[in-house]
Amino acid sequence: MKIIKNSLALLGVVCISGLFIFSMQKSPDETAVQDNLIGTEDPIVNNYNVYALEMPENLNFAGEAVPIEDPDIYERMDRELLVNTYWQSNGLLMFKRAQKFFPIIEPILKKNGVPDDFKYLAVIESGLIQTAKSPAGASGIWQIMPATGRENGLEVNSNVDERYNLELATEVACDYLKKAKENLGTWTKAAAAYNAGNAGISRRLKAQDVTGYYDLLLGEETGRYVLRIVALKEILSHPEKYGFNFNKTHLYKAVPTFKVDVDTAVVDFANFAKQFDINYKILKLHNPWLREPHLNNRSRKLYKIEIPEKGYYSTNTTP
Repeated sequence: MKIIKNSLALLGVVCISGLFIFSMQKSPDETAVQDNLIGTEDPIVNNYNVYALEMPENLNFAGEAVPIEDPDIYERMDRELLVNTYWQSNGLLMFKRAQKFFPIIEPILKKNGVPDDFKYLAVIESGLIQTAKSPAGASGIWQIMPATGRENGLEVNSNVDERYNLELATEVACDYLKKAKENLGTWTKAAAAYNAGNAGISRRLKAQDVTGYYDLLLGEETGRYVLRIVALKEILSHPEKYGFNFNKTHLYKAVPTFKVDVDTAVVDFANFAKQFDINYKILKLHNPWLREPHLNNRSRKLYKIEIPEKGYYSTNTTP
């Protein structure tokens, strides 16, 4: 079963295929660099230099080693580290958003027995953009396809789309990943299956008569998938090593909320929001799964709508 289709197309849409920051690793001695320049006698200009990255030792995903001693894997891993290091603006955004969304994702992964490293899978899927949607129709931070959402108990229609509910979507992702791990045997292959599907990975393993992800000859998208996750894990886990400088005031913060139970239709969410001294825009920011300005709820289902605590937003502002 395939949760994701055309992840690279999605990454192109939301501009996250290369997510991170200009490398500010400790520069080598400038004189030594000049002495070893190839193909030019010009001096270094404006102190702007681009340096190769040292390959980290003992890279792993969910405790499973990345075999960088293999020259093919070394080159592919090096590529992901480079392209995900030298995109400064998006790197800043990933660090900022991680501060906001990882505290929601992490305890759900832990509760379900899914390794913490899978939070970086969410990063490469959506750039941690709550309303991300791929051309194939995968939606939300975990980029779940409509059929997969419905098969796993999410309501997906034009009025309510729970793929945009981060808590519920993370539960679905956990269920999928645990089943993939049980079927394929390792977390690395389970991660690959999130992109290519359980059947897709199983079929390729059998056809190529190998047992591991890193031994497979795969297409561009799935072949880069796990290595990209590992690269983001490495960079996000070691900001100073990759020259990322910030303090806590620069990071995005989650606004405290409480939940209101609703088991009836709501005719007008703009009026509903006013009961809590917020407007419709703010209500939607915290509940992107509410897809229309009203709630049909003919079945009298119990929904939990998040409302921000008072004092965090200014409403009725001018101009």
